[in-house]
Amino acid sequence: MQELKWDNTLSVQVEEIDEDHRRLVELFNLLGHALAEGESRAYLEALLDELIAATDWHFKHEERLMIRHGYPGFEEHRKEHQELIRSIREIHDKRLAEGRQLSPKDVEYLEHWLTGHILGPDMDLGAWLNEQG
Repeated sequence: MQELKWDNTLSVQVEEIDEDHRRLVELFNLLGHALAEGESRAYLEALLDELIAATDWHFKHEERLMIRHGYPGFEEHRKEHQELIRSIREIHDKRLAEGRQLSPKDVEYLEHWLTGHILGPDMDLGAWLNEQG
């Protein structure tokens, strides 16, 4: 698994959002390393639980900022948050029900949604917030 590197490519130029994103990248990397190193299923589940909780908190944080500043793309952005959380919980619940741990394919999927969301909707939000001053 390739480690995600935090750099300006992932920065939305809003420090409080970037701080959250750095933590999500850190958790994602911990999860990927744990999988590659053959950590126990219980440990992987604990890391995934933490990643889900941190992501959910971050999304609520972003939504609060969007509401506070009157972001015009709020509803669409929030719907994407809801879909992302739903999809990661589905992966988690399916693995638990099957008695299996995460697969490298699951981690790849998580990487794509994390980076895709940061590089897409979050960049738009960051640009808009920076225009507001």
